[in-house]
Amino acid sequence: MRTPHIQTHQARQSDAPPPERVPSAPAARPPGHRRRSRRRNRATGLPTLVKLLAWALTLACLLTLADRWALLYAERQASERLKDQLRLTAAPEVRIGGFPFLTQLAARRLDSVEVTVPDVPASRVTLTKVTAAAHGISIHGDAPTAVHGALVRRMHGQVLLSFADMNRELGASEVNFTARGPGRVQARGALRVAGHDVRVHADARVRRAGQRGIAASVEGMRLDIGDLATYRPGTGPAEGLHLTPASARRLTREAGKIKAMLAVPEIARRLGVPGSAVRAALRDEDRLHRLTGAPRFLRDLTRVNLVDAALAHPRLMERLGLDLSLLTALTKLSRPHITDRFSFSFQLPKPPSGDLRLRRVTVGEDGIHADVRGTGLLLGR
Repeated sequence: MRTPHIQTHQARQSDAPPPERVPSAPAARPPGHRRRSRRRNRATGLPTLVKLLAWALTLACLLTLADRWALLYAERQASERLKDQLRLTAAPEVRIGGFPFLTQLAARRLDSVEVTVPDVPASRVTLTKVTAAAHGISIHGDAPTAVHGALVRRMHGQVLLSFADMNRELGASEVNFTARGPGRVQARGALRVAGHDVRVHADARVRRAGQRGIAASVEGMRLDIGDLATYRPGTGPAEGLHLTPASARRLTREAGKIKAMLAVPEIARRLGVPGSAVRAALRDEDRLHRLTGAPRFLRDLTRVNLVDAALAHPRLMERLGLDLSLLTALTKLSRPHITDRFSFSFQLPKPPSGDLRLRRVTVGEDGIHADVRGTGLLLGR
């Protein structure tokens, strides 16, 4: 009776579902194993690359500093030699172009050199600026400390005579130079004569003097005595003492003064007025007005040179408002004495060898310009 019971219990056990199997956990691995290995592989070459870059950067900096030092030294040496050879009052500014400089020096040839000379001596003009650019320069020497000279194959530049410097040097705050047109300069200022301020007007023509010079010749000059009269030094028909159109017009309106002038036979003859017309005008006011009111009479009156009349009839000049002492002082001023105040010249220094000359001379708003050309210039030995 027990046996069936056991079998029944076993049968129940065999009918039960098998127990579930719990999967076994994989073997534990260190966290980030592959990441650390990759980082280590990447970092193994990084210090070497940094060192190479640091060495390369340091070497480049040293070479650049050496190149710039050699450049500055060469520029200073060239400036001193130019000052001595060209006998300049101030050392010029030298700028060597191209980079690097040491490779140009090794090839004994410079790409370009710019030279600026701020102060070049000139006749009565001490402040003159010269700028030049040289190309195709062959160096004689092996290093910055052993450069003996240089050969400039071609050079071009400009010379500037500035009006600001000319006003300061020549005018002394009394005369101002300005441009009047192509190749022409005008000077306007004041001149003290016999205690009177006389306005001075002068026109000068700028030209090239020789191969390396600039000169100005004064062609037109006049001294204005207020708005009363104008004096032009010289002996030509346009020179002498002449009434201005404004003062001549006022004079024709004052019967007493115009009669005093017509009463002088020499003045009446220069005016081209016949004696009979003069006598009739002196007796009749209407005839006087008709004579002096004609445009031709007014034009002829401004053309009469009053120098002789002023010296022969001083009272007449006083009635006209002209100071005899001023007129006497003006007649003693020679034309060369006055024109000397406005004359100036400039001469380029002669190079030791080669050809250096001025080309085109023009007048601009800031001053007088001239082109400079040079070939085969040898500097140093």
